[in-house]
Amino acid sequence: MTTCRLCGSTSLAGVVDLGATPPCERFLTAGQLDEPEVTYPLHLRVCTDCWLAQIPPLITPEDTFTEYAYFSSYSTSWVEHAREFVKESADRLALDDGSFVVEVASNDGYLLRHVVERGIRCLGIEPSKNVGQAARDSGVPTVTAFLGPEVGATVREEHGPADLVVANNVYAHIPDVVGFTKGLRALVADDGWVSIEVQHLLTLMEHNQYDTIYHEHFQYYTVASAQRALAAGGLSLVDVELLPTHGGSIRLWARPQETAGEPGERVGRVLAEEKAAGLHELSGYTEFAARVARVRRNLLAFLVEAAEQGKTVVGYGAPGKGNTLLNHCGIRADLLRYTVDRNPYKHGRFTPGTRIPILPPERIAEDRPDYVLVLPWNLRQELTGQLSFVRAWGGRLVFPIPTLEIVEVSR
Repeated sequence: MTTCRLCGSTSLAGVVDLGATPPCERFLTAGQLDEPEVTYPLHLRVCTDCWLAQIPPLITPEDTFTEYAYFSSYSTSWVEHAREFVKESADRLALDDGSFVVEVASNDGYLLRHVVERGIRCLGIEPSKNVGQAARDSGVPTVTAFLGPEVGATVREEHGPADLVVANNVYAHIPDVVGFTKGLRALVADDGWVSIEVQHLLTLMEHNQYDTIYHEHFQYYTVASAQRALAAGGLSLVDVELLPTHGGSIRLWARPQETAGEPGERVGRVLAEEKAAGLHELSGYTEFAARVARVRRNLLAFLVEAAEQGKTVVGYGAPGKGNTLLNHCGIRADLLRYTVDRNPYKHGRFTPGTRIPILPPERIAEDRPDYVLVLPWNLRQELTGQLSFVRAWGGRLVFPIPTLEIVEVSR
């Protein structure tokens, strides 16, 4: 990778090199275990001109999202987050039965179902055929497409301009960030709003959340770099919210440049926080690799010691971030016997690279392991409640990030 995908600069500096891993959602069937598995370098760099953190676009969105293993509705806390967003947005923007809402990367309709319930006209744009069909089956109008300027213009022509365009957890997933942003601008009405949620690079680095670096995520945003990316597509950032989701996210509120006006006070405040953390200069990135190495050493030391003591450790969840962690640490089934997941799509499959079996959640109660390693640590509150039953046999939960923590589940 020699040039920045946002500004074209050749001034790219290394942040952390995680070696080479398979794509994080390419779960293996039993029949694929004896076949070769392709891995790709996973090296995060930052552009010292526009400060967009990025990895090389070695796989395409079509490789990942045509058939996708992630269904948003399996996270109850995420569905509730979406419901609250719809309620707040409807109030904030005075959305009613005469409005039109479009969500890009709408997954299985986890968010737009709440729009449908309010009687507001809506449309999902979802590239994955299988999850898009699940949305249609639940009554959410959905087209199968990857957003770009042409698709945005076609949807606008067929359905009209959108009062609100939502793009949650997708702005990091597209290598053509300028083209995608132009697609958002094509969708939104000239006086409309665009709402984007994406992980905040500030919290990613402060809390060692390096497992969220994987091949589906092509870039990692500060508010400063997001502001530049939006401008490149004809949108202006007018407000920002700091959210706890995914370990720390930003909700960007943008409008067409012609009608946006000046950014609000919260934009300036978050920009100042980023600058104070050193993320608008190279110095803020230089110690991250050492902190990542410490997370790896601590987790491996725990797993090796547990194995030496004859203790059983299993996993909970099979998220994309978990596969970055497992591959970077070199964890195999001798240290983590299996992991479980609520998504039936993954049952009977194996994690990419590390080839750890994925089983239904009920298996934990059957086997009564000593420790459960929680891989989707960002859902800590939700999963601590779901796993409270492990206290019946003295089982404990293990959270690997931001630092290794072993938790006894309270009543």
